[in-house]
Amino acid sequence: MSAQNTHSLLCHPASPCAGIFAVEVTANLGAQGDLALCYRLRAAPNALRLPVPRPPAFADGLWQHTCCELFVAVDAKKYREFNFSPSGEWAVYDFAGYRERIESAIPVAPQISLAQASDAVELRVLIPAALLPGGAVLQVGLTAVLEAADGSKTYWALAHAAAQPDFHLRQSFALTLKAS
Repeated sequence: MSAQNTHSLLCHPASPCAGIFAVEVTANLGAQGDLALCYRLRAAPNALRLPVPRPPAFADGLWQHTCCELFVAVDAKKYREFNFSPSGEWAVYDFAGYRERIESAIPVAPQISLAQASDAVELRVLIPAALLPGGAVLQVGLTAVLEAADGSKTYWALAHAAAQPDFHLRQSFALTLKAS
């Protein structure tokens, strides 16, 4: 992972989880508008619970288990939420404002791949430009929900803006990405 594009996520203090050491995300917005992400989850062996592999498809409720996420601001109020599961499943949701979900057509699917090592899991995602708002600059929130082996969850983000984990708060969209 390139150090200049790698961002460390912070564990929310209300959800500490023993055995999970770090979450780093590399994010690169290409000249054609595609977004490449690599989530690196570092944990003690067997500390992280991963969902079983499934065929790539849309699925609701992915955040209830280990799930990497991306929030992208469209304008002052609108935003899009992406969920990427190590299972290979994914979800995309549009919002008119804070947690005001609206229905929308999803033209294409993100591509997800998983690589595991003894002390880390890498989830790689390629988001086609057609899934992202137009423009050369994106305001984003990089987040992750990690499920420990005992079933407890921990919440990671670039920034936490509330006493309880809430990735939908606009203050959490703490990274600006520009096309290369």
